[in-house]
Amino acid sequence: MGRKADKVVVTASTTTSEVRERAQRALGQLPPFSPILNRLIASLAQEDVSFAKLAELIEKDTVLAGNVLRLVNSALFGLRGTVNSIRHAVSLLGINKLRNAVLGISVSRMWNQVKTPPGWSMANFNLHSVGVAILADLISQRMEVQYAEGAFAAGLFHDLGLLLLALGSQEEYKEIARLCQIGEKSRREIELEVIGMTHADLSAEALASWNLPDPIQIAVRYHETPDLDPTGTEPGIVTLSKVLSAADEYVRGIGIAPASFSGTPENDPQVLALLGLDDRLPGVLSDFENEFAAIKPYF
Repeated sequence: MGRKADKVVVTASTTTSEVRERAQRALGQLPPFSPILNRLIASLAQEDVSFAKLAELIEKDTVLAGNVLRLVNSALFGLRGTVNSIRHAVSLLGINKLRNAVLGISVSRMWNQVKTPPGWSMANFNLHSVGVAILADLISQRMEVQYAEGAFAAGLFHDLGLLLLALGSQEEYKEIARLCQIGEKSRREIELEVIGMTHADLSAEALASWNLPDPIQIAVRYHETPDLDPTGTEPGIVTLSKVLSAADEYVRGIGIAPASFSGTPENDPQVLALLGLDDRLPGVLSDFENEFAAIKPYF
């Protein structure tokens, strides 16, 4: 008997709306935000947030407080003496560093409570997400980048759609993985073929439901296609989507991928050099290695 043709489980025309609905349901099934995470999300949306209150909330979360103190006392900051209070840690880290560290740790804790399907590695997903977040943030500190203050959050959430697919649309997720392993098309092409949209679209829609700022949603939506970003019109300003795209490709290139089928391209530092970092690139990579090594144990 001849070999049976490979069967495509689903088609875009019949599943796009269903996948979107399932993703929203999966988003609703994620563990509820902790008080600290609610405050952090509110701060990203530029609502009136007291960082004194933020410090107070951290102090009430014994595990989180311990992690923050371990981080601030790590070799990354090279401080003399030992920091024993969260308020002192806040003053040393600064608002942005504190928010990034606590956001990353809190989101990782939330996602680690999720029951994921066989073959999904939450550890790999978390490490990839925080790696992209750190690198995007470091790049944004050294260049003129649109909405640079949202770089860390954009990196942290850029692949959320992959998690929602794995949780809410397991058959479609398996089919995408199967076709990716065949290797005849790009993952983006396969996602469009199978579900009629991309995981980046799902990520952006999820962030909209969380009321994250529009620039973060846009950067996440176009992180695989930054040339299509409609906001990239200001001369001399790099779009956040372009920074996110480069950071994503670099982190996958060093072997830290969010899912087994997501691809690990050859590590090419040029992907960062093409942003125009010039002589700032070695400093970015050095800081990335140090920051990633310091926060990796929490993921």
